[in-house]
Amino acid sequence: MKLYLLLSFLFISSLIFAQVPEDAIRYSFYPQSGTARNMAIGGAMGSLGGDINATFVNPAGLGFYKTNEFVITPGFLMHNNKANFRKTDTENKKNNVGFGTSGWVFGQANRRNPQNSSAISIAVNQTANFNNEVRYKGLNNFSSFSEQFAEEFAKSGLFIDEVLGSNSPLPYTSAPALYTYLIDTITIGGMQQIKGAPEYILDAGQALQQEMIQKTKGTISELAIGFAHNSKDKWFIGATIGIPYVSYSSNTYFKESDTSSNTSNHFKEMEWVDDFKTTGTGFNARIGVIYRPQDYIRLGLAIHTPTWMFLKDTRTTTLRAELENPVDNISVSSQRFTNNQPGEAKYIQSTPFKAIISASYVFREIKDVTKQKGFISADIEYVHHRGSRFSSDNETVTDPEKNYYKALNNVVKADYKGNFNFRVGGELKFNIIMARLGFAYYGNPYKNSEFKASRMLLSGGLGYRNKGYFIDLTYVHAISKDVSFPYRLEDRPNTYAELKQQRGNIVATLGLKF
Repeated sequence: MKLYLLLSFLFISSLIFAQVPEDAIRYSFYPQSGTARNMAIGGAMGSLGGDINATFVNPAGLGFYKTNEFVITPGFLMHNNKANFRKTDTENKKNNVGFGTSGWVFGQANRRNPQNSSAISIAVNQTANFNNEVRYKGLNNFSSFSEQFAEEFAKSGLFIDEVLGSNSPLPYTSAPALYTYLIDTITIGGMQQIKGAPEYILDAGQALQQEMIQKTKGTISELAIGFAHNSKDKWFIGATIGIPYVSYSSNTYFKESDTSSNTSNHFKEMEWVDDFKTTGTGFNARIGVIYRPQDYIRLGLAIHTPTWMFLKDTRTTTLRAELENPVDNISVSSQRFTNNQPGEAKYIQSTPFKAIISASYVFREIKDVTKQKGFISADIEYVHHRGSRFSSDNETVTDPEKNYYKALNNVVKADYKGNFNFRVGGELKFNIIMARLGFAYYGNPYKNSEFKASRMLLSGGLGYRNKGYFIDLTYVHAISKDVSFPYRLEDRPNTYAELKQQRGNIVATLGLKF
């Protein structure tokens, strides 16, 4: 991708720099989660209210509460991942547990004027679940994993001894590649060049077998406190303060091997393992309003500020290269070049802001909610993905750091765009039993139209309410498209895998009104 020209110098810096543009999208491009009721209707909660999940969507919806409520929402997720890399299909499955919005709502009507009320919520939600595994492999006669290291070192202006030192500026990439002779200097036409050993196979018109396995774990879990006020059952105004906790880890394995029977072409195979972990916490705010021009119509508007997260990354890589002519098999850890310690980075990341407009139509909207017959609700959400930003969290910020984050932010602005998400759902009530259906579509956040990415959710569920107790059960089937880059090159187009992922999510909410 030619936009990565902007990143050509980013690795030529201290070991604290580990962020890449993909980090920007990781914390913003995921479907809305919540209670079983909310997810059954596609997440279209922006104007509906009366559900604790309003805390995380439009806090004005808390204004519909005039009593207290406690809910808990466990869940179970089933992943089925398919990938196509270089015209080769791969499939794998992964299951894990999760949880949706759980907590308390304390609502109280005004004794003098029952049409006025207020409510406070204390809720926790797993807003994102990263537990997954993606695999793909294929034959590549176009490029090699080693070329990224050759490009980096050639443009660094550094000497080999500088890179191989105990405090290397390139500890995860060029230093291991030089140490194992995966890349080396050669002289062609009197000019010294940097070349990767696998490139000899590509030069001979043959292909490399490539394989990648990425296992990810972790969640974003958010604690939020919301408040809402209801004025005359017409205007509902609310606000939320959220404190998310981020825990993300990935183990990436990449293998590249010779497919020919030639034992004198300099290269046999290499294996790369990248252990990466991010932890941190942050804060955000949401404000919202719901207006009822008629008893049966509800109109909503909500604004979500960016989430400002204070994050710490740790990273260790291992590279093994087995060469031929001469035969050599060397393995090295990045810790050899970082004083025997994992690399560490502390930085601040802000996610995109969101805006949601919504409308609901309630059938037979009367004061006795037990006699309401159902509703239809819809949300339109705008997410400003290109607005994600990175900055240093060090007390003293050096010029290389400033340049690094400036270039990284420019790439985020160039690679991503704002997108619209759509959610619609409804409910029909049959005395104490409710049936629900929903649909949601999350648009492509990439500016380059060649990269196809989207999320589509189909959902349905049942609810039971009687004498203050309620149980909701929902199944959500998510169909996702995305792309995965096993490595990035500056001087030529990048090869990537097309991902098609399906996820089943079984969610149950148990609640008590008191």
